Amino acid sequence: MKDTAIAPSVLAADFANLQRDIEMLNESEADWIHVDIMDGIFVPNISFGIPVCQAIQKHAKKPLDVHLMIKSPDDFLEAFKDAGADRLTVHYETLSHLHRTIGKIKELGCKAGVALNPHTPVSGLEDIIHELDLVLIMSVNPGFGGQQFIEHTYSKILKLKKLAEETQADIWIEIDGGVTDQNASALVKAGANALVAGSFVFKSPEPLSTISGLKKMTASKQRN
Repeated sequence: MKDTAIAPSVLAADFANLQRDIEMLNESEADWIHVDIMDGIFVPNISFGIPVCQAIQKHAKKPLDVHLMIKSPDDFLEAFKDAGADRLTVHYETLSHLHRTIGKIKELGCKAGVALNPHTPVSGLEDIIHELDLVLIMSVNPGFGGQQFIEHTYSKILKLKKLAEETQADIWIEIDGGVTDQNASALVKAGANALVAGSFVFKSPEPLSTISGLKKMTASKQRN
């Protein structure tokens, strides 16, 4: 069983003090640093791109979990690899040739992930799941931080966990959106083993303690 990975999202960080916030994550119990890339086309927001990812990588001591919420991810895979990505996650909804894209990510030496929007069923991954390292389930509609968690996420996790077990796929099941101490244990109990937390971490008065609390909470849930 994988230990639950905690991946704070720097979308919620203080961009005027980004180095400070990355160094805080380096000292924390976080496992990955989640980097949300938005293009204003696939999602109704623009976050940051390759130069900021490079700046994060310059200071980061933990793997960069790069989530490409962009219309044409194939055009930028190598650039984000060069900018420091350890994991590259692309959206199922953006690609006509998903298998080809996953192959390219692996050729670059990155872990390969696929993200599913709230309306996208898990069943679409049946023929590709054995090629994946990670499936990211969006538990909010992508584009903005601080949204309310979608409760249907739990049943989606259960379906994905069942599919992974049936196909013997050793994947990370990552949840992104609205993750807090109020739902983290239930998400892990359902089958998630990687949690993205943005506003909950960075708006906390004590981010280090908040991350530590999530880590302890999810570790306890896995043992039970």
